[in-house]
Amino acid sequence: MSVTVDGEKSDAVPVRQGRLRRPLRAPRPEKVPGRVGTACTFVGLLDIAAGVFPRFRHSRMHAFAEVLPGALGPFAAALAISAGMLLLLLAHGLKRRKRRAWTAAVVLLPAGAVAQFLYRHSLLGALLSLALLALLLRHRGEFAALPDPRSRWKAPANFVLLGSACIGLGMVIVSSHPRRVVGEPGFADRLQHVLYGLVGLEGPVGYTGRVSWTVGYSLGALGLLTAITTIYLALRPETPAARLTDDDEARLRELLARHGGRDSLGHFALRRDKGVVFSPSGKAAVCYRVVSGVMLASGDPIGDVEAWPGAIERFMEQARLHSWTPAVMGCSETGGQVWTRETGLDALELGDEAVVDVPDFTLSGRAMRNVRQMVKRIERNGYETRVRRVSDLCAEELERVRRAAADWRGTDTERGFSMALGRIGDPADGDCVIATAHKADDGGEQSGGLSGEHAGGHAGGHAGVHSRGHSSPYGDVKAVLHFVPWGPDGMSLDLMRRDRSADPGMNELLIVAALQAAPKLGVQRVSLNFAMFRAALARGERLGAGPVLRGWRGLLVFLSRWFQIESLYKFNAKFRPRWEPRFLVFGNTRDLPRIGFAAMQAEGFVTLGLPRPFARGSAARPCAHAHLGAVAPAHKPEREPQVA
Repeated sequence: MSVTVDGEKSDAVPVRQGRLRRPLRAPRPEKVPGRVGTACTFVGLLDIAAGVFPRFRHSRMHAFAEVLPGALGPFAAALAISAGMLLLLLAHGLKRRKRRAWTAAVVLLPAGAVAQFLYRHSLLGALLSLALLALLLRHRGEFAALPDPRSRWKAPANFVLLGSACIGLGMVIVSSHPRRVVGEPGFADRLQHVLYGLVGLEGPVGYTGRVSWTVGYSLGALGLLTAITTIYLALRPETPAARLTDDDEARLRELLARHGGRDSLGHFALRRDKGVVFSPSGKAAVCYRVVSGVMLASGDPIGDVEAWPGAIERFMEQARLHSWTPAVMGCSETGGQVWTRETGLDALELGDEAVVDVPDFTLSGRAMRNVRQMVKRIERNGYETRVRRVSDLCAEELERVRRAAADWRGTDTERGFSMALGRIGDPADGDCVIATAHKADDGGEQSGGLSGEHAGGHAGGHAGVHSRGHSSPYGDVKAVLHFVPWGPDGMSLDLMRRDRSADPGMNELLIVAALQAAPKLGVQRVSLNFAMFRAALARGERLGAGPVLRGWRGLLVFLSRWFQIESLYKFNAKFRPRWEPRFLVFGNTRDLPRIGFAAMQAEGFVTLGLPRPFARGSAARPCAHAHLGAVAPAHKPEREPQVA
């Protein structure tokens, strides 16, 4: 990137004008909220232990636990278990400075103090509860984080997760009195007793003495807690997750029209399941999604580089306001420099993006022999290719392509977040490019087109109108590549899908077709797949690589048996690209596991949805998203990578 200064160009990253200021820091839990949350976790576990295990209630540890806030004594096991579960639920929110968690704790602690004084006559326990209450009230300003986006789906999720935890804890409660059990009930009897007890009914397991009352009240309290929290989550007002409004999308498209050529991932900001914050001037924006308390931005900020700091500041303000963990996936080196300079965050290189300069691409030469031979072989088998703008496809063919791409997806959910658009053929995306491979079914008449040509002359044709001999609902379409614009003279690969019955090498065929048709479309550069940890793989196999680098490469090769790491790198390298590094920006090393899990959720690798019982037809094939997060089950070496 270059910036004009006094009539000359400079490669320096622009510095924000105006008064000097300290860089924005990532929101971190303060000492008081963190310690209060840890105390709630500890006391909650002690309360549960005090209510469940009889021996614990007569131990020295329990004598210490009785004077802690929330501990209600051995005579009220059900209340102790309920209080413990509530404290465990509140602990994480207190650590994240959530206002509602603070409010709930302020209500719970006086109740605990009353229970300590009235039932146990423990003045010390009541005083400790009130002391912690005073601490929360004194530091109430630190617990100001707004709640996360919420939906009605959290109610069934709470019912399943908390209900499962209560069933597990109930099994422990039922089994923690072996000397008082009547007979020898089996596992099924104990499970039935737990399920009955959670809804207030008497189960098949009998006890001597007053143990049956203790077990019954404890199970009933767990069931009541599950019911109350589920009903609360179901009835509370719904706050939908951030979505692009029509006005937001129009403003982003305007910014992309002026500055979209800077970043190959800019167009992916138009995913409609993202939120957006604009700089005060409106000349830059950061798109994001909140997943599991992590505020994930993707790519570089959109718009004028000089206005990036303003958009980043708004992004960090939102993260701090909600106590979200900020992170950026797949930003460029320039973007990483601006993010780290403005926020004090750290950056980690994730891998490299393969970019092919169209004027330099050729199939000639020894280095391209394998690709050249594969393309010629597929063409001899009767395949033809067409590369066109989405606006040049008729509605009927576009619908077939869209349906084929959806049905050939081998996963239950649409994968992709940072480097995938998530849609094909939208009327607003008429400048996107679709490359398709065609072959007539056996015995059928091949549709119109020039066999063996790579889509240059059929830009406006209605290819894909299949004849009566075709049995496929997608006509003669066998594979699809979808590209999004990258400024006025570039395009970025979005997804690759293919029919399972098609010959191997469809991806190579269509990429070559797209590169050869690019000049007629006014395209000078094409962004291909993202190769994770490419630098380590490349340097690790060089002569003289050290033992650490060779060991790291060996681990990546080993992981490639299940995830496409090495295969994606080798696939990209076939087209002789130049490599552009991409980075992950994060606040703290200890946040990396959480950020990684949130990224996997955003990219669609971790979902709560039920798996499809059957594949969608015989043509099901793993989907092929082409960028960051493109790690999918490994494939046979002789087949092209199915980028997920």
